[in-house]
Amino acid sequence: MNSNDVKLLQSMRSNPSLTITLPTHRTSPDNKQDPIRVKNLVTAAANRLTGTYGKRTVEPILRRLEALAGDIDYRYTLDGLAMFVNQDTSFMFMVPFALKERVVVDETFYTRDLVYALNRTPRYWVLALSEKPTRLFEATRETLQEIQTGGFPMTHLGPGGARGIPNDPAINQSAYRDEHHRIFFRQVDEAFAPFMAGDPLPLALIGVDRYLAFFREVSKHHDAIVATLTGNYDTFTAHDLGRLIWPLVETNLQHRSQQVLRELEVAVGGQRYCSTLGEVWRFAHEGRIATLLVEEDYHQPALVDESSQRLIFIDEPTTPAALDDAVDEVIAVVIDRGGKVVFVPNGSLQAHQRIAAILRY
Repeated sequence: MNSNDVKLLQSMRSNPSLTITLPTHRTSPDNKQDPIRVKNLVTAAANRLTGTYGKRTVEPILRRLEALAGDIDYRYTLDGLAMFVNQDTSFMFMVPFALKERVVVDETFYTRDLVYALNRTPRYWVLALSEKPTRLFEATRETLQEIQTGGFPMTHLGPGGARGIPNDPAINQSAYRDEHHRIFFRQVDEAFAPFMAGDPLPLALIGVDRYLAFFREVSKHHDAIVATLTGNYDTFTAHDLGRLIWPLVETNLQHRSQQVLRELEVAVGGQRYCSTLGEVWRFAHEGRIATLLVEEDYHQPALVDESSQRLIFIDEPTTPAALDDAVDEVIAVVIDRGGKVVFVPNGSLQAHQRIAAILRY
């Protein structure tokens, strides 16, 4: 699941729309309870729908819900499960982060928990460079999901790949092969561009030295590269690749957070920053935040005043109008307006009350 999936769900409106989310488990014996929990939530959802709208109205939704629940393969569950069903369609996502147990019936799908989890979970792209084929993965921590749209996976069909090199003594075969590898990896980069444009995340590369060098030479995305795993991993599964690449990405992301802290110091000196959740809230809604820095475990319930410009901090979100977490709300606003979000270790932003931002102007 990525941010584009969430945007698609958010665009759908149908009354009623059903959302079911719950935490799940990757391993036995914990995952033995997952089918029971799903069955109980499906029953609760069916009772709520029937009681509110009548059996005849919700019958198509109940059929879709039963079919969706029946498709769950509990051998491959991750940390969370989300199901979305309305009169016209149904979606199911297994996600590598825990979700709260909820049954929500509304005019739109309930996506807030997914948005917050996606915002706070390290995500990145992985390109496994090869002639046969180059694979693209969407990654969340050590979990990789292969992309099989937009031309991926891509096989090198030209000379030096599927086709042989012409047997012509006038041709420098090594240079000829290398040039067609450059052409192929330029095509890979062009096919990857829409994915990066739609979800601009860090990029990790996997491949032998030659392919890594060719890709870096021709790519327009070399500034996004945060880690490389060198070697031939053509036969490795997504699971095995994830275990190998995530530690490298994690180390680099930690280095990046230190770099961003240094950039914040420069911004402070140039009076191009803001601190405290109240200030960050205001500047985020004005679209002025280029980079938001947040301590990893910072959460804050709050109320928003009538102007929507000022936060009133509270201990618990006990009123219907309260925000469960104003920090997550501001993260979503910054991302929606094209800003970056970087999580830093707890205590790093003590002078700024745990949150700060580098401003665009």
